[in-house]
Amino acid sequence: METNSRRKFIQRATLSAIGTFCIPPTVSYAAISGSSTRIKANKGMVILFQGDSITDGNRGRNTDPNHIMGHGYAFSIASRLGADYPEKKYQFYNRGISGNKVNDLAKRWQVETLDLKPDVLSILVGVNDSGSVVFNREPSITIEKYEAIYQSLLDETRRTFPNVQFALCEPFILKVGKVKENWEAYQSDIKKRQDVVRRLASKYNSIFVGFQEVFDKACAKAPADYWIWDGVHPTVAGHELKAREWLKQVEKRIKF
Repeated sequence: METNSRRKFIQRATLSAIGTFCIPPTVSYAAISGSSTRIKANKGMVILFQGDSITDGNRGRNTDPNHIMGHGYAFSIASRLGADYPEKKYQFYNRGISGNKVNDLAKRWQVETLDLKPDVLSILVGVNDSGSVVFNREPSITIEKYEAIYQSLLDETRRTFPNVQFALCEPFILKVGKVKENWEAYQSDIKKRQDVVRRLASKYNSIFVGFQEVFDKACAKAPADYWIWDGVHPTVAGHELKAREWLKQVEKRIKF
């Protein structure tokens, strides 16, 4: 009797501990090693990319499968996972919209995020928010407003889908074009937004995808405008770097 009670206590304690890793409803545990947990993606998992023009990638606005994912990193990720695991029938959605800031995401969050019921939600937003401050454009999205709105979106999503996996992507810039002309202001502001994203990723036990270091290191191999032609929007090669880093970080948590 005492042995059974002890076994039940240990089972409850173990379940309580691993529950904090927020496992999506369409995934299951693949391995548990120490404090790290990797989950296995199951058939039909929904992966949603949300953000601004960098995610948008001139995507189609209808159901034409030839253009629906755009021509950026979201396309590359979806094409690889879709080709490698056709039997899993993963569902990919791109809902990035050019020019969007975090407040714009909030306006369309219900229809273009929650209604799609994501199991993995990838968010990349911040460079337009930064531009609103650098160029004094209204509405100006201060660091405080950026964090508050961003956090409210994560809270709302987690309340609706307690087991959703967030992949929070770091906004980034390189010293090219208008960014170069306003480098000090841009660099100061974007660094603070990068800190916000990293902080939120930690708070919500999320996957953090750090793009800035990837691009900074890439500049040792080729000039900045080879990777990001205007300081904000990646080239084909730049999007490939992003796709590789996204998969590298996400696959630490999810086994496709």
